[in-house]
Amino acid sequence: MGVDINPTVIRRRLGSELRRLRQAGGMTTQQVAERLLISQPKISLLENGRRLIKPRDVRDLCRLYGVHDQRLVDDLMRLAGESGRQGWWNTYGDIPYGAYIGLEAEATAIRTYEPLVIPGLLQTPAYAREVIAGTIPQATVEQAATRLRVRLRRQGRLGVGGDPLRLWAVLDESALRRVVGSREIMREQLEHLTHLGARPHITVQVLPHGVGAHPGVSGQFALLEFADATDASVVYLERFTSDLYLEKRSDVRLYSDLYAHVQARALSPQRTVQFITETLKAYADTEFVPNAGSSLRPDA
Repeated sequence: MGVDINPTVIRRRLGSELRRLRQAGGMTTQQVAERLLISQPKISLLENGRRLIKPRDVRDLCRLYGVHDQRLVDDLMRLAGESGRQGWWNTYGDIPYGAYIGLEAEATAIRTYEPLVIPGLLQTPAYAREVIAGTIPQATVEQAATRLRVRLRRQGRLGVGGDPLRLWAVLDESALRRVVGSREIMREQLEHLTHLGARPHITVQVLPHGVGAHPGVSGQFALLEFADATDASVVYLERFTSDLYLEKRSDVRLYSDLYAHVQARALSPQRTVQFITETLKAYADTEFVPNAGSSLRPDA
């Protein structure tokens, strides 16, 4: 494989193949754990790509599953060896959300809902710096600077050349009204948002306060999709101490339905531009009132 190897994706593909072989052998994860004298959660983590697997572990599992195709075994052991390499984000040290970055780096499309802040991929450097400082107050200056560098490098996926990431972003009105850093930083951020939203592979929609209760009130979530059919879509739920990754088809379908409802309640991309333009005028007003609502509503 090339220099842009993605260990996160390799682990997921390897885990998916091991799950297929286990199921073909008619064994449960509990039975595998008992036979190999390891814990059942370890088997689940290996199959979900959440834990590094060694080539000899792959060899032992294949023997247990009755895999006689040596070429297949060799290929899986090779993948296990490659899965131990580092992705570009590992060069920045211990990044808590490295697993997500690995998935994001391989995803072809992301649908995200953000209730409180502008999504990281759409943030300006100044806005990102203030978000990091405000949401991680215990971070040192060096740690905050590292987070910022990683965030800005992730934004390379939105480039206009090659095969850019397809991004749908629905933002609650609160994300536009919350003054992060200063009014100047917010003006720059909202102008940047309209600029990015004009790109053909990026769609931005605002969900005004006037819509009332909606499926997104429970918090942020994102759906990541991949070109390879063997890589199932992933639901990502960001939490302060530990993030959640949901891959069961029923969970993915549920969140896909929720996202469709959120999109339907939000302003169209064209009316979103009008909404952001109105908000920009408010930030330019010397008598700025951050929580002043817009006259633009979904049914306007």
